[in-house]
This record gives sequence, structure tokens and C-alpha cells, in this order.
Amino acid sequence: MMVQNLPQQGAKSPTWKRILWMVAIYAGSVMALGVVAMLFRFMMTAAGMKSH
Repeated sequence: MMVQNLPQQGAKSPTWKRILWMVAIYAGSVMALGVVAMLFRFMMTAAGMKSH
């Protein structure tokens, strides 16, 4: 009979992995905000508004 090695309940992942996830989520949110800002700028330019 094979015994599977499963991680224990409540075992923490390595610190570098948690930091990497935090950086990835931050970068993704900044990029998403940039896309939304560009869409708003495009819509405002299409409506005749200029940024200067």
C-alpha cells in the first residue's frame, strides 16, 4: 500500500513564494488600472475632450 505525502493542514508556504504572489497581484492590479485609465482617455478623446 502506497502512502501519499500530503502537506499538513496549516503548513505555510515558503516566504519567497508568498512575496512573489504579492508582487504578482500588485503588478496585475497596476496593469489593470492602466488599462482602465487608457480606456477612459480613449473615450474622452472620442467625445471631443482634449487633455491639454
